[in-house]
Amino acid sequence: MLDSRERPGGDGAAPLCSRLAAGPARDSTTMARVQRSPALATGSPPVGPAGPAGQTMPAAAQLTSGLHEAPLPMPAMPAMPAITAGVAGRVEPRAGYGRLALTDLAAMTKPSITLMVALTTALGFLLAGGAVLSLQLAAALLGTCLVAAGASVLNQFWERASDALMRRTAGRPLPAGRLDPDLALLFGVTLGIAGLLELALAVNALTAALGAAALAGYVFVYTPLKKVSSLATVVGAIPGALPPMMGWCAVRGEIDLAAWALFGILFFWQMPHFLAIAWLCREDYARGGFPMLPVLDPGGTWTGRQSVLYGAALVPVSLLPSLLGLAGGLYFGGALALGLAYLGCALAFARRRSTPGARRLMLASLLYLPAVLGVLLLDRLAVPTALR
Repeated sequence: MLDSRERPGGDGAAPLCSRLAAGPARDSTTMARVQRSPALATGSPPVGPAGPAGQTMPAAAQLTSGLHEAPLPMPAMPAMPAITAGVAGRVEPRAGYGRLALTDLAAMTKPSITLMVALTTALGFLLAGGAVLSLQLAAALLGTCLVAAGASVLNQFWERASDALMRRTAGRPLPAGRLDPDLALLFGVTLGIAGLLELALAVNALTAALGAAALAGYVFVYTPLKKVSSLATVVGAIPGALPPMMGWCAVRGEIDLAAWALFGILFFWQMPHFLAIAWLCREDYARGGFPMLPVLDPGGTWTGRQSVLYGAALVPVSLLPSLLGLAGGLYFGGALALGLAYLGCALAFARRRSTPGARRLMLASLLYLPAVLGVLLLDRLAVPTALR
């Protein structure tokens, strides 16, 4: 549910984005080439309320204001038959059900993203009081992972044309022509339906309903919205924040304030993380025709402000588990320190809006989440209730 297009770890996104953002000099040269290219001159201005100097503000930046620069131009979409024939027509598609096809199908599930979904689901389950060694946990993990894998496959099916235009995604099975799109579609639908049925039959109806909301939101709302508005990043963070809530509901069977606190931590954490990666890969997004905020805001003013806004909101939200009695002083102190450090990285990026600053913010996001969730789990499981 967390797209590797915006998250490192999926399909080698982090290393390649780092190479695309290797230094300020190469950034400016490459961007100038992209802006001069006649093939990329079909972009259109963003839609939203008027910004400074009569310019139009990106949708995701309507809460802030600042100096506006012309957005990076985005190309028109190529015809689908050209995409299904492989990048530049060099690779013929094959349906294949052999070993190579199985490898490609497995890659389309984005195993690293699915693993993170499993870990956050398990966290919610254990914080709700579920047993570590239990069939209930196994059932919750299986169903949630199937839904997440199905969402990833369906997302790549719908975006195969855009993926063929982007350097770091052109080698994926569908845009490279190594896999039949119909087979990928069948695989994604099967995974999604199987996951929802498993959750409904082996866990409970509420957890299955949350899984259905995550799947539908990711595939049918977030995926098409990415071609239309920079607000897609905010929308995509919603299904990405649902796994810990699903784990919680698998035990409690209800959505209470503690479940919303877990949701909030994942939601607000994702935004600076996504924006940092989108900044590093903004030229690739422009080639793919995705109006991400850094594409519409090359100067980075709005991107930096949004990073600070969500980073600042994360600090009090991350303290809610202690205020609700889910955790104690150990977690409160750890979450406060980690949240302020994360916010500091966002402020540093917003101040200079540089490639090194974006890389530091992305690294901070990768360190923050496992650290804060680890402290939360440690406080919950290791500290006696009487001492909280």
